[in-house]
This record gives sequence, C-alpha cells and structure tokens, in this order.
Amino acid sequence: MSPLPPLARLCRSLRPAVLALFGLAVLMSPVSSAPDREPLFEALKNAPNELEAEKIENEIWKSWLESAPTPEIQAKLEQAMERRNVYDFQGARDLLDEVIAEAPDYSEGWNQRAYVLFLQGNYEASLEDIERALELEPRHFGALSGKAMIFMTLGRVKLGQKALREAVEIHPYLKERNMLIQPSGVDL
Repeated sequence: MSPLPPLARLCRSLRPAVLALFGLAVLMSPVSSAPDREPLFEALKNAPNELEAEKIENEIWKSWLESAPTPEIQAKLEQAMERRNVYDFQGARDLLDEVIAEAPDYSEGWNQRAYVLFLQGNYEASLEDIERALELEPRHFGALSGKAMIFMTLGRVKLGQKALREAVEIHPYLKERNMLIQPSGVDL
C-alpha cells in the first residue's frame, strides 16, 4: 500500500475533530419544537366550504394538543379534558395548574384552563388565561372565541364582537360566527 500524501494524512487525522464539531453545532443549533402551522392556517382561511374547514380545524386542534413539550404534560392535559367532560371541573383545574406550572410556554395549557375557569363562572381569571394563551399563540381562534363569549356574557358586547371578528378573520367557518352582529349604525 502506498503512503498517503501529507495533505490526505492531515485530513484523515482531523476527521474525528471535524465530525465532533459538526455534531456539536447540530446539537447547539436552535430547533423549533413548534410545528409549522402556517400551511394549515392558510388552508383554513381559504377553505372552500364548512366541511373542509372543519377538517383543517381538527388538524390545527390536534397540532395544538400534541405540541405539549413532553408526553407527561400531554397526558395531564388529556386527563384534565376527560375530567372536564364529566363535569369534574376542580379536578381538571388542578391538573391544568400542574400543566401550566411545568410548561408555562405551552399555550394549550392556558387555553384549556381558561375554558374550565369559564365553566366555573370565573370569567376574569378565564380572561387572564386567554390573554396568556393568545400571547403564545396569537391565531388561537378557540381562545378568541372564548374571549368573545365571556365579553358578551358580561354585557361587553362591543369587545365581544371585536374578539369574535378577529376569530372569524382567522377561521371564516367558526361555529360561533352566527353570533356576529351585522353593523347597522347601532353603537355596540
């Protein structure tokens, strides 16, 4: 076997170091754990009919629910939703308190707790959680719709209509869209 030229020997000896540096660079590069929902939101906004919009809406909800930072957080969220569905609002709230404490940047934890607080009649606390959910996920049409429902329940119709219009701008086939009041010169 012929001896390697000096440059080839140098490259060969540096190879492990270059691979290690490349691996370190990959590990340290920022990785977005949030899925790219842009195509879904674009498709939702341009859905040709209610049936197609519902399919896309379901994909967005699935994406929100599955974007929990850990499987344990997702399991707690799902357990909280199950408790809520059987009217164990306090049990659901306790689990969601844990979700938020463990994952304060997970928008769906805030949104789900806001819903439970709404069901408990604690509208002000619900609005606070909705605002946090919207800070983390500004296109959360569910949170915006919830905000609209609370404002309208409290008699703050103008604010409720504003929030509902924002939600419908994101999701034109939103079920609550039938609650929009058509402008008629009446001051809301």
